[in-house]
Amino acid sequence: MTNQIQLPALKTAAPAPAPLAPAAPAPAAAAAVTFDVRQLNVWFGGNHVLRGVSLEIPPKAVTAIIGPSGCGKSTFLRALNRMHDLVPAARVEGRITLFGEDLYAPGVDATLVRRRVGMVFQKSNPFPTMTIAENATAGLRLNGLRQKDLLAERMERSLRMAALWDEVKDRLHANALSLSGGQQQRLCIARALAIEPEVLLMDEPASALDPLATARIEELILQLKQDYTIVIVTHNMQQAARISGQTAFLYLGELIEFDQTSRIFTNPRQKQTEDYVTGRFG
Repeated sequence: MTNQIQLPALKTAAPAPAPLAPAAPAPAAAAAVTFDVRQLNVWFGGNHVLRGVSLEIPPKAVTAIIGPSGCGKSTFLRALNRMHDLVPAARVEGRITLFGEDLYAPGVDATLVRRRVGMVFQKSNPFPTMTIAENATAGLRLNGLRQKDLLAERMERSLRMAALWDEVKDRLHANALSLSGGQQQRLCIARALAIEPEVLLMDEPASALDPLATARIEELILQLKQDYTIVIVTHNMQQAARISGQTAFLYLGELIEFDQTSRIFTNPRQKQTEDYVTGRFG
C-alpha cells in the first residue's frame, strides 16, 4: 500500500500498552508466513471447540476455511484477531503470530491487534443511523482522526477499493440502509479497509447475498488479495474453489487437512476430506 496516513494513537486513561514485541530472529522462510498458528485450543466454558490446530497462512493470498456447521470455522477466524477476548467464558491457548509477532503475548493490546487484522461479518452491518460516508469513515473517527480532508480522502479510497465508489459517489449523504444487500456488504468491507489493516478476515461474507451480488464480492476479494492477506470462512465449497489458493478443512474442532485448494478438491489426502468435498456428509 502507498501513501498511508498514520492514525493517531488511541487515547486512554491507563498507561499505553506495550507494543507488539519483536519476534526472535527467524529463518528467511518465515517471511512467507502471515499467520503462524501453533497448537491453538479454544474453550467456551467447558466446551472445547478447537483442538490443537496448527497451520501457516501465506501473505497476499486467499485462504479458505471449510467444514460443516459447528466445526469451529468462525471460532478459528475470531482467534486470529482476538475477538474472543470480548467473550467472558472464552479461553484461548496456543500461539498465534502475525508476521512473527505473538498476538497473545503479555502486554499486547487486543484493540491494536484488531486494528491490524480487520474483519467482515456474515451479515452486513452498516450503522443504521449513519450515512454512507459516515459508515465508511466510522473506524477512522473512532480512532481519533478528525481532519475533514483526510477523512474525505480515506473515504473515497476505501470505497474505490471496495468497488463501490462509482455507485454511491452522488449520494454519499444518503442513509447506508438505502443500499442493496450486496452494496451494504461492500460498504462494510470499505469500512474495514479504511483503517488500513494488514489482514482481512471474512466470515461467510456472501452467504446472505444473491448470485449476482456474490459474484461482485468474489471479484472484489480476488482484487484485494493483491494487497492483503485474506482468510475467509465459507460453507460454499464452489466459492472456496473459485477464489482461494489454500483451503483448510475443519471437522469437530480439529484440522483434518490443509493444502493447496486444487489438491483439496481433486486429490485430498484424508478420506474425511474427500467425503466432505464430494457431499457424502456435511
